[in-house]
Amino acid sequence: MNLALVDPFVLAQDCPEVITGHLRSGHSTSIRFSHRGHLLASGRHDGIIIIFDIETNGVARKLRGHTRQIQSLSWSTNDRYLLSAGQDWKVVLWDLQDGSRLRTVRFEAPIFIAELHPKNHHLFVAAVVEDQPVLVDTSNETPVKHPLSSAPLRTQEERDNATEKQTAQDARVATTVTVFTPSGDHIISGTSKGWLNIIDTTTRETVYSNRITNNIIVFVRLTPSGRDLVINASDRVVRTLHLPDLSDPALDFSTLQLEVEHKFQDLVQRLSWNHVSFSPTGEYVTASTWMNHHIYVWERGQGSLVKILEGTKEELSAVEWHPFRPFVAAVGVDTGRIWLWSVLQPQRWSALAPDFVEVEENHEYVEKEDEFDIQPLEEIHKRRLNQEDEEVDVLTIEPVKTTTGVDAGDIGFRMPVLLDIEASDSEDEVVAVGAGQYRRRNDKEWVNDDDVGDTATNGTGVQNGTKRRRNQYG
Repeated sequence: MNLALVDPFVLAQDCPEVITGHLRSGHSTSIRFSHRGHLLASGRHDGIIIIFDIETNGVARKLRGHTRQIQSLSWSTNDRYLLSAGQDWKVVLWDLQDGSRLRTVRFEAPIFIAELHPKNHHLFVAAVVEDQPVLVDTSNETPVKHPLSSAPLRTQEERDNATEKQTAQDARVATTVTVFTPSGDHIISGTSKGWLNIIDTTTRETVYSNRITNNIIVFVRLTPSGRDLVINASDRVVRTLHLPDLSDPALDFSTLQLEVEHKFQDLVQRLSWNHVSFSPTGEYVTASTWMNHHIYVWERGQGSLVKILEGTKEELSAVEWHPFRPFVAAVGVDTGRIWLWSVLQPQRWSALAPDFVEVEENHEYVEKEDEFDIQPLEEIHKRRLNQEDEEVDVLTIEPVKTTTGVDAGDIGFRMPVLLDIEASDSEDEVVAVGAGQYRRRNDKEWVNDDDVGDTATNGTGVQNGTKRRRNQYG
């Protein structure tokens, strides 16, 4: 939409209001916006990754390399590389220049989450189910895995006075989520015992530990500046923390004290939270709810609830905020649709032309003598032919201004447009018959929406929907 036609007061809004559309290509399970915000990666239940163009809502690319559900997605800083982790025990690094698999790393267990290094796309950190987290270097064809510690950092006095029970408990601690700081110098990890660990990327040693909760830390997300942290735990509380500059050489981790800034929860319904995310500036925190179809938006200044995004009839899992617009995307659990919330933008018709003026009442218009004269058909046809001969520039790409803090030299890559993409999955192919169950329009076969396309049934022609597990340790 032409920004000149939009009310400037609408552009000043920084929180979405209503559902403005949805995206669909298969059953989505995870999503992630690119750093420039013009692409949205969607990981499907069948292991296929779909790249959507946000401006056109069309499918820009399909990536095939996994055989089971996609758990997490991570973009490189320049949006050329995409890292995907799946339940098939594989992590794949994609080159979107040609859609090829640059590296494939296999593990001995499923992966909770994998995150790319912000400055080196050949380096990523992964949290593995029932195993220690690993820092993986894919610079060579043979990946090098460096194990990291999940146990909290103890002082020498605490280690000397530790009981056997405490030592055994520390040994059983497992990492459930890992994320890089924006500088890439440190890794922030959450564990199954509620510990928040900060690990030095170079030495791979834990430099700080703080117990935030006694429950499982399900998800962690940083703001683009790296100074604010949001934590989703299984105790139904969303916490935000303010971090110091971890890259400051003068910072002493031994004296660092991280305090919880705000605690967001629903004291009435005692709702659990599926996924959390920050707004681009970190001013708002948003969370999707378990067994509920609402998205809660809190304001961090006063720590109050400012909005509940409604409009869907299904539970929502992953929720992501656009890097620089009041635009939220969330994944529906039952249908796999990607629902989109934004701000309604009424147009200012007075901006259609420089001399266009809105009037309070009708004015008498004086017609010019030759204003509405009928032109000869030959003259009109000649004018059209001359316009067809004009050259139209469709190759020049104008620079896009963003507020994501990405350096100008890092955003030069733009994914090539493919003109031979196969037809995207159509919603017309299946008909909803119940919660999580769909029937193909062309025949009488009933299919589970979680795995549309599979032909295995239970002998009666009906596929039973499977209950998803919220987390491995829940």
